[in-house]
Amino acid sequence: MAKRERVVRMSVEQPLWRALTAYRVLTMLYAIGFFATAYDTFARPWVAISYYVVLCVWTLGTLPRVASAANCTKWFLAVDLTIALTGILLTPLADTHERILSGGPTLPSIWTAGAVLAYAIKGGWRWAVFASTPVAVANLIERGAPARDTVHNVVLVWLASIAIGYVVEVARASERTLARALEIEAATRERERLARDIHDSVLQVLAMVQRRGSALGGEAAELGRLAGEQEVALRTLVSGGLVPPSRVSEDAALGAVVRAVEEPEAEEGPVDLRSLLAPYAGARVTLSEPGSPVPLAPAAARELAAAVGAALDNVRRHAGEEARAWILVEDEPDEVVVTVRDDGPGIPEGRLAQAEGEGRLGVAQSIRGRLRDIGGTAELISVPGQGTEVELKVPKDATGPKGVKGAKASRGKAEKR
Repeated sequence: MAKRERVVRMSVEQPLWRALTAYRVLTMLYAIGFFATAYDTFARPWVAISYYVVLCVWTLGTLPRVASAANCTKWFLAVDLTIALTGILLTPLADTHERILSGGPTLPSIWTAGAVLAYAIKGGWRWAVFASTPVAVANLIERGAPARDTVHNVVLVWLASIAIGYVVEVARASERTLARALEIEAATRERERLARDIHDSVLQVLAMVQRRGSALGGEAAELGRLAGEQEVALRTLVSGGLVPPSRVSEDAALGAVVRAVEEPEAEEGPVDLRSLLAPYAGARVTLSEPGSPVPLAPAAARELAAAVGAALDNVRRHAGEEARAWILVEDEPDEVVVTVRDDGPGIPEGRLAQAEGEGRLGVAQSIRGRLRDIGGTAELISVPGQGTEVELKVPKDATGPKGVKGAKASRGKAEKR
């Protein structure tokens, strides 16, 4: 069954690039507007006008460069910082010395901080230190001597850029950790799916060959022995590769309620669950079902029917060929409940945990794993000497097994298996 798994790549730094784009445009307009209001006080206003023309063309023409980290190249950062430093150093040439001493702003004014912040977002706090240091030196040269307001502005830009650079580094580390976690989760889900398929086919065939070979004797016994060895080796391989996935579980002594968060996949119309369960009915299996159809999404219905089949396989293997089983289908308003009950000897306390530790994953994967993957629950109740009951619940809106992608998912693509 093909299924689609998607992961939307999230970038915590992308909003910072958008904010930086807006900041550069607004601070450019602020610097030009401030100059316009004080035009008559400038000693050489034509110097300021020439600089603002360059600043305006550069800011508007390079907006795509500050749209993302990939577009913001090193040469762009270098030219951007050079324009900011040039504006600071041109201020004494354009403005009067008295205005500068009285605390007048530099030509680029607070636009300079945008050039420094671009370094911080692109390369982290170390790049921020690299960019803010020449800005601090240029401000001291422009003023001629350290002053309280100049030092205050320099320290503010320095600390703000370093802080933002550090936050960006932490965010990137978190994104890498999240991507790795998604890869592990995807690999775990795939191992569980393979484990279910192997248990439902290969392992059961090997177990049957071992039993029949031992019963026939002779060369068949040797074949059965080899099949038994391969069964043990395969169970060990399957169980050893499993990593417990994140899940919501309410463990009881002999059962668990498991739920996984899924993303729906578009398939064709619903199918009648009764038609998938009908083949299980027989001389020793009684099927009780509603008189009207029990619709479920195709993938969810198939997984539920497969879980019922796995439960009946356990009845035949552990309760004996003569054991009887009953399947009860209940169509509730919000969910479908299927109960599989047998009259076998029941399961001794602790046997399920022991079987899972030995690599026997019939209940853990073929039943609980299937129900978990479609957003349902599986609960097993067994009392020694009184048989076993498996209750399977599936929401009406269940659509089928889903998961998250592995390595390729982190690049935002989708794939089908």
